[in-house]
Amino acid sequence: MRSADAQEERATKRTVPGLAVLAPSRAPAAPGQPAAVDPSTAGFHALARQVRTIGLLDRRPGYYRAKIILTILAFFAGWGLFAMVGNSWAALAVAPLAGITFTQLGFIGHDAGHNQVFGTRWRNRLLGLVVANVLIGLSFGWWVPKHNAHHAHPNELGRDPDIGDGAVLVSSDAPGNGRGLLASWLARWQAPLFFPLMLLRSGGMHVLGIRRFLRQRDHASAVEASLIMLHAASYLTVVLWVLSPLKALAFVAVHQAVFSLYLGISFAPNHKGMPIIESATATGFARRQVVTSRNIRGGRFTTFVLGGLNYQIEHHLFPSMPRPNLRRVQGLVRDFCASTGLGYREENFVESFRQIVHHLGEAGAAASRRPD
Repeated sequence: MRSADAQEERATKRTVPGLAVLAPSRAPAAPGQPAAVDPSTAGFHALARQVRTIGLLDRRPGYYRAKIILTILAFFAGWGLFAMVGNSWAALAVAPLAGITFTQLGFIGHDAGHNQVFGTRWRNRLLGLVVANVLIGLSFGWWVPKHNAHHAHPNELGRDPDIGDGAVLVSSDAPGNGRGLLASWLARWQAPLFFPLMLLRSGGMHVLGIRRFLRQRDHASAVEASLIMLHAASYLTVVLWVLSPLKALAFVAVHQAVFSLYLGISFAPNHKGMPIIESATATGFARRQVVTSRNIRGGRFTTFVLGGLNYQIEHHLFPSMPRPNLRRVQGLVRDFCASTGLGYREENFVESFRQIVHHLGEAGAAASRRPD
């Protein structure tokens, strides 16, 4: 049988140093404990062995076959409806449907990025390139290492790319806030700007992906850039073939806004407003993942709408676990969290955003009190 460390590595696909956990205000959320003596470490090793034994890390080919086929069919059905409506302002009513199918394809790309779909990395990468680069126009090769860094260092200042530098709205304590008038203004008004700026999410992802191509200029980047150019050419050709330029511009704006908003409200509840981690005293892997994550309460419909991200705690403990198995492991994870004193944060969808906006308001008020 593999060692406990190997169990953790296989379950998480990630081995990272432990860190001390701090609340969003950067006050200690719990006493820091070295990873070697953290009581959650041994408990997680036992949990990982149990999860593997009952097969919850095994691939689910039937589920993903149906999910991929139905989602791609919905994608093309949406464009078929768009063509049927024709050069009419009524085409704007189809734009939200296109935004929804883009996001659902994004969830499949997310699963492929975690190697949840297939047993080999190259097949997952191929799927990711098709759904991300070709169908929705986002760089899979840019997103995967960025997202893996987030999983390795969730809510850690300076190491999680989803907070601090590179994030649109962050805690007032995050590095980068206060650098320049714009950053200072954004920090102060981050609560009211949270949802409006969410509409720009897809645009920012497009820009960051293109910047990576220009910076690296290797073979892989050239392939990805070619696929995204194929997407852009196909997308603009279809839209401008059917619609007049003004209607086309309105369609693209609505489509990308819905895509951005749907992505934003799916990912934001996972970690925003949760404890911030600072590199100080070592802490066990499981503790870092659990205390920085928030689940969204709900049934199968919630799981469908949020692409399985509502099981964020389970996903962070076992990122390679196929999406349909997250619900099955939830009971085991709850028991593990209770037995190790980690807590288990779960809220309904509306309450999660109330907490996020409240936290951003407090962070903005703190930023306002700081001298420029």
